[in-house]
Order: sequence, then structure tokens, then C-alpha cells
Amino acid sequence: MKPFVVHMASLILVIIFYFSLFFVSNFKEFLMTIYPAIDLRGGKCVRLFQGLADQQTTYFEDPCEPAFQWQSDGATHLHLVDLDGAFSGSNENLNAVSSILEKVDLKVQLGGGMRSSESIRQALSLGLSRVIVGTRACSDPHWVKNLVDQFGAERIVVGIDARDGKVATKGWVETTNTLATDLAQKVQDLGIRWIIHTDVATDGAMQGPNFEAQQKMALAAPSCNIIASGGVTTEDDVFKLRDLSSEIPNLEGVIIGKALYEGTVQLKHLI
Repeated sequence: MKPFVVHMASLILVIIFYFSLFFVSNFKEFLMTIYPAIDLRGGKCVRLFQGLADQQTTYFEDPCEPAFQWQSDGATHLHLVDLDGAFSGSNENLNAVSSILEKVDLKVQLGGGMRSSESIRQALSLGLSRVIVGTRACSDPHWVKNLVDQFGAERIVVGIDARDGKVATKGWVETTNTLATDLAQKVQDLGIRWIIHTDVATDGAMQGPNFEAQQKMALAAPSCNIIASGGVTTEDDVFKLRDLSSEIPNLEGVIIGKALYEGTVQLKHLI
């Protein structure tokens, strides 16, 4: 009788072990944060093809409409970009941002035009969870350290936009000689804990993400939470990124833009 009991106990332990692995794996899969994107230009919700100002599609006159829709579909976070600010360096769409914050209960991050401490302070005062800096982070990395000291590591995100592995700045108009992974390591050492990595060539192209580039970025800055951006076209793209995040835990989330507006991805299927 005793050998039978021992055998059954061992069998139960093995079953529990493999069930735990299955549960943890699948639970981790659904931990990846989905960030629906709203790009603002002239107070409207638009999308640009690969960041080109003359290739714009307007989806909503009132950006509060998609924000409310994404919340209704289960989103917990929202990614906003002030395109006017990205091109001009000033906060052009704060009224639209404020309206969105008033109408939804989401954690919202904003990028575009955040090139001074004052503009960041002004934006955070609206109730944003995080602010994204890009262009100046490349030219003046130590400014980023000052931002972390002023506002805290959880409030500042560095947006690293890359074309062929090199940093693109000023609304993707200029491409530098700085490797995106080198910049990631530098800002990580300065205390940054959040990075949004956008592969410019795939953004808005509806041809799938650059999985290899996202993997390299996550591995280059293991102390940072990496949010992948650019190229998501189908729900399968998101599942593949989730699989990747199970191998590289700091691949924290994914931004989805055009695919939501074109209907090739249904947010409620992912959350």
C-alpha cells in the first residue's frame, strides 16, 4: 500500500508542477500591456505613414471618441502623440489631451514636443501617468538624468525611434549616426526605466513588426521596461510579441495604432 501511496503522491506533484508551468506561462502572456495609440494633429485623431507629414489619414475629428472606445474594449492604458509638437517642439494639442483625460479613466502617456523641463511639468500637471521624451534625449542624455531626478523614473519615458538601427529624431525627419541600442544603454545607466522603441520603417506600413529589432532593444537594456511600437498589423503579431516577452520579461508592452483604426486588430480579442 505504501509504494502505491508514494507513487500517487509523486504523480500528483508532477501534475501540479506542469500545471503551474502552464498557468504561469499563460498568465505572463496576458500581462503584456496593450497601448492603443492616438496621434493628435490639429486637435484631430490622425495617422501618418512612417511619420511623413504629407501622408496623413484623419480617422476622428474628436479624439475622445477612440479613447472612449478603447476603454470600452478593455484598455487600461493609452498612448498619445502630439504630432504638431513633434514637428515644432511645442505643446500644440494639450487642450485635446486634457479633454481625453477628463473623459476616460485610463493611464495615459504623452509624447511629442517634450524638449524642456517646463513643457514636461505642464503636461504632467494635466494628470498624465508618463511623459515621453525623444529628440533631446539623443542630443543631451544627461538632461534625461535631470528629468529622472525632478519627476521620478516612473514618470519619464525615453522614446527611441530607429531607422535601420539608428536613432531618428525631430519627428523622424533626421536620422543620426547613433545606434538605438547604444542610446538605450546610455539612458538606462542614467536611471531611465521606461523605453518606447519604434521601428520607423514598419510604423504604419501594415506589414508586421520588426521582431528582431525589438528583441535586440530589450536585451540591450535589461533594466528598462521596453514598449514595442511599429508595424503591428494582425492579432497574431501581438501574440508573437507576447511569446517573445515570455522569453524576455522586460518587453513590457506593445503600442497598436493603425491596425485598430483599419480594423485588422480587435482590441477586445487581446485584453
